[in-house]
Order: sequence, then C-alpha cells, then structure tokens
Amino acid sequence: MPEALPAPAVDAHTHLDACGAKTADDVRELVDRAEAAGITRVVTVADDIEAANWAAEASTWDDRVFAAVALHPTRAKDFTDADRRVLEELAGRPRVVAIGETGLDYYWDFSPPEPQHEAFRWHIDLAKRTGKPLMIHDRDAHEDILRILSEEGSPETVIFHCFSGDAEFARACVDRGYVLSFAGTATFRNANAVGLREAARLVPVEQMLVETDAPFLTPHPFRGRPNEPYCANYTLRDLAELRGADLAELAVATSATAERVFRLDQVATG
Repeated sequence: MPEALPAPAVDAHTHLDACGAKTADDVRELVDRAEAAGITRVVTVADDIEAANWAAEASTWDDRVFAAVALHPTRAKDFTDADRRVLEELAGRPRVVAIGETGLDYYWDFSPPEPQHEAFRWHIDLAKRTGKPLMIHDRDAHEDILRILSEEGSPETVIFHCFSGDAEFARACVDRGYVLSFAGTATFRNANAVGLREAARLVPVEQMLVETDAPFLTPHPFRGRPNEPYCANYTLRDLAELRGADLAELAVATSATAERVFRLDQVATG
C-alpha cells in the first residue's frame, strides 16, 4: 500500500465488480483499502446490463461509491429495446451519476461500427435527457467520436474515460469543453505513451480527472499486476511529477473536478 495522499482524491472510473466485489462487504473492503491510500470516493462503471444493475445497487451500499451505467460499445450488436428500458430506469436513480461507459471501439471486432454508432447516439440522447455526464470509451476512434458528438450535439458534460489521445487530440477536446480522465496508461514509459504523457501535461486541471479503470491498466511501476482503486494514488503522484505540480494541490483540484462534473454534493447519503 502506498503512503496516503496529502489530500483526498476520487477514482473517477473503476469496475468494482471486475475487481472481485460481489457483496456489500466486498465493496467496503475495496473502498476501505482505497481510503487508506487517500482515494475516498469511487465511481464504479458498468459495461453490460448485468453490471449496470449491480453498479446501481452497489452504489447504495456505501456512501463512498457512485455508479455509471451503459452498454459497452463492444457489446452494441446485441443491444435490445429491453436493455434500453433497463438503462433508462437505472439512469434515473440518484446515485447513478453518469451515463457510461459508451462510445466506439475499433480495436476489437466484437461489434461492427454501425451498431456501435447507433448505440452511441442513443446514449448521447440518454445523457441529455437525464442531465448526467456522458462517459466515453474511445479506442482507435477519435475522429468518429468527435464527429458523432458534433452531429448529435454534445451533452452538457462529456468525459473521455482513460484518455488515449495525443496532445493535438487533447487540445481539440479541451477546446470543446470536454473533461479528460487519465488512467495508469498515462504513467507508462514506453514509446506509445509519449503523446499521452504530453497530453496529460497540458490539460487544464479544471478539465482533468484521475481514474484506475481497475482491475485493468495498473500504473507504473506495477504494470501487469492487479489494479484496484487505491492505485489511483500512484497515478496522481506520477501526474503531479509530470506536470511539476504540488501533489496535494493536484489531488484537491481533480477532486473538485469530479465533484463538479458528477454533482457529488447533490447525491443523498445514508
């Protein structure tokens, strides 16, 4: 376990169920471990209907947990009207603070582009109808993501989860008012991460979030090991060094961004 952060922070995107949590006790154990490292709140995110139901329910078990619901783009070819009805109901719940993760994924071939586009447009509309932020999964699809957002009209708040672009793409997103969330990939030291690290250096802190995407993408130097929400501690430390920022100030600033975009202060506790 790392030394606790000098100020509390938020893991803006994690998958507690994929980290092994099933029960309220499991969730509490994961979040207790995160809180000991200074990560005091988490958003657990769904990628299918079963996970959406679980995330919405799990967010009621612990006041430190919030949820996001959607169907992952790799599952879009199987998106049914019944699924849409479930997501619409879940999206209206008070502790569901975002619509996600949705978007486009051209890396895997589980769903063709056409149903992905259709599902993405539907989720954009759901975000606008509910007034909740849209949490985007973007893998090898930068241009189409921006095009569809432009065609449909962006919701008030758009979050690029696990931002994967370079500095040029980051500037394009920032100019549109989008929020960029950085995961463990921003701490990697390989050649492919150079552009991403440049992006993480330039993004205004008021448009910046930090996440784990746990159990995936464990930050450097623990890459390849299991990831958990507490590991956002390592990513924050690395980003503070990269940006030449004070660690406490960066933790406070990214927490403030999370509080604003997810409206966490408006969510009832207990």
